[in-house]
Amino acid sequence: MRRRLIGGEGARAARRRRWQSLREKRRRGIFLLPSLLTTANLFSGFLAVLLTANGRYADAAVAILAAILLDILDGKVARLTNTTTQFGLEFDSLADVVSFCVAPAFLLYAWALSQLGRAAWLAAFLFVICGALRLARFNVYAGLLDRRFFVGLPTPAAAGLAAASVLFLADEEIARWGLLAISAATYVVAVLMVSTFRYWSFKEVDFSRRHRLGILLLVVLGVLIVATYHQLFLFALFGLYVLSGPARRLWVRKPESVPSGDTERKEGQ
Repeated sequence: MRRRLIGGEGARAARRRRWQSLREKRRRGIFLLPSLLTTANLFSGFLAVLLTANGRYADAAVAILAAILLDILDGKVARLTNTTTQFGLEFDSLADVVSFCVAPAFLLYAWALSQLGRAAWLAAFLFVICGALRLARFNVYAGLLDRRFFVGLPTPAAAGLAAASVLFLADEEIARWGLLAISAATYVVAVLMVSTFRYWSFKEVDFSRRHRLGILLLVVLGVLIVATYHQLFLFALFGLYVLSGPARRLWVRKPESVPSGDTERKEGQ
């Protein structure tokens, strides 16, 4: 037992030293291009809130999807140009709180949840708080976990499912049972964001490598499907990704834990 405790303390100390090293290596300062993309992401989220307040739900959903695209470009540009900074990490998370937590939660509330009782609009608040906790946990564990996976459902994917649901059902008259299903799904997605399910990050995908002709044909087919049935495709895409975390846990059948954050939290946040 004593040997096990000593080993656990050694592992925590090693994680603490690695975390401090990562913090020291991140350069301070502001790089213009990634920061501009993050600002555009934040503007898209703010625009989605304004459009929702004016009852333009489909346009608000498109603004959230635009924010997701800008968030992806932000990270790609920062890594390709080697301009990753601690400021950029924090600024990106603050923008994500607006674009992927507040904006989709407000959209879901105005579009569907406001027609139900208190338990339904509490789902919108839970979406916001779980998304914020997910982003805070991501900052704490940045660089400490397997980069092939995200721990918990990423907030852009959760926001994407909300936006895709609005687009998919924009022209439909939603019955009460449908509103209840949307409320229950909001609770489930919120909990998945703070869960320990592993989700593929796709950071290992290298588009610069040579691929077979079949891959190109699949990409072209995907583009054609998006152009023809974009509402259904987006809903199915985000829905399958949301379900992939629990499905992977059932497939692997192996407990996957997150390192204890007590030490990192004291020195980080």
